[in-house]
Amino acid sequence: MSFVEEHRPAKIKLKLNTMRRIKFVVILISLGFIISCNSGNKKLTDAELIEHASALHKDMITIDTHNDTPMRFLRSGFDFGGEKNTARGSCVDLLKMEKGGLDAAFFAAFIGQGECTPEKYKEVNAHVLEILEAIHTRVALYPDRAGIATIPDDVYRLKKESKRAIYIGVENGYPIGTDITLIKKYYDLGARYITLCHTSNNQICTSSTRKDTLNKNGVSEFGRKVIKEMNRLGMIVDISHISDSSFYDVLQLSLAPVIASHSCSRTICNNPRNLSDEMLVKLAEKGGVVQMCILSDYVKVIEKNPKRDSARVALRKKYNNFQNLTPEQDSLATIDWYQLDVDYPQKKATVADAVDHIDHMVKVMGIDHVGIGTDFDGGGGIDGCKDASQMMNITVELLRRGYSDNDIKKIWGENFIRVFRKVQELSNNLN
Repeated sequence: MSFVEEHRPAKIKLKLNTMRRIKFVVILISLGFIISCNSGNKKLTDAELIEHASALHKDMITIDTHNDTPMRFLRSGFDFGGEKNTARGSCVDLLKMEKGGLDAAFFAAFIGQGECTPEKYKEVNAHVLEILEAIHTRVALYPDRAGIATIPDDVYRLKKESKRAIYIGVENGYPIGTDITLIKKYYDLGARYITLCHTSNNQICTSSTRKDTLNKNGVSEFGRKVIKEMNRLGMIVDISHISDSSFYDVLQLSLAPVIASHSCSRTICNNPRNLSDEMLVKLAEKGGVVQMCILSDYVKVIEKNPKRDSARVALRKKYNNFQNLTPEQDSLATIDWYQLDVDYPQKKATVADAVDHIDHMVKVMGIDHVGIGTDFDGGGGIDGCKDASQMMNITVELLRRGYSDNDIKKIWGENFIRVFRKVQELSNNLN
């Protein structure tokens, strides 16, 4: 100790000793923080990431909010159980869901857009009812492995029973026609969301990929009634596929949060089906969620393949743009369609490319507003996640990028369930 230190007044000595102790404690805390951070940032092996992902999937709920699998229910060769599934290009069955740790999926009763006439409305309404019945019939064949789900808590209940939860959506409000009472009919048959339109405009709103015909200003007067009725019933409004003007109309009209059941970021992939950063922010302010889609064209700008594109155009011409086909023609068209992948293989986006969208949307919207909706059996599927058996690879990539377990749980289901509950709470208050 120096002379100066030795002869300092007692109060000053006490103050200095206290300051030294505080400094020492701060250093220890800092070292502990650094050690903790270094431990958290330790690069895990692929085996460790897979083991962690597997444990997470057993613990959390996982929901895919958009599959077009029901289109296969009316075709031959498809086995929903999975053990005897010989359907080409099939992405979702119970066996694949079990292998991939996927607890729940929304099966869409999809109807392609046609003419908006009374005759066509009647025809497509009959078709959507046929699909809804087929969903119930197929799921009922496997009572020990799956069940129809209609409320948020069903996924938790069915998971405890080691069963898959099958929720239902209607993709394209076209079959409603101009009969508002059909919305309740679909709801009573289990549908819990309606995607307002598809690739062309309809009587409800304009589409993101077709703006040259009806309802150029967004949601129509009839569409306003549709949204109001969906809010009343507790049915989720799905804004995937709708135009930007329709999107902003919906946010003003819906009293409940809305979802994009299968969409991505337009900033990462400039496709009109995706949402701009401004749209992402507005949807988050409304309390909604965007469910990341893994259809390659929405994930990454893929190098064009002129021969493949020409073959697809020719196939559409051959099968009348896949409209008004007999069951036999539909089966043949499906075989020819998937043969294109053999004859003219397309380079696909990767799991890493897809998670780039999650990264961006989380940055723009916050972790509470992002989920997953693959569009399997409707074109969805990428390298590393070609079907439901590989869903865990998305979790592995999220872990690799440093997402916490709690964040991953939100992305895989909790964010969507929050919106689902809000929609039903509003319905209870309105009725």
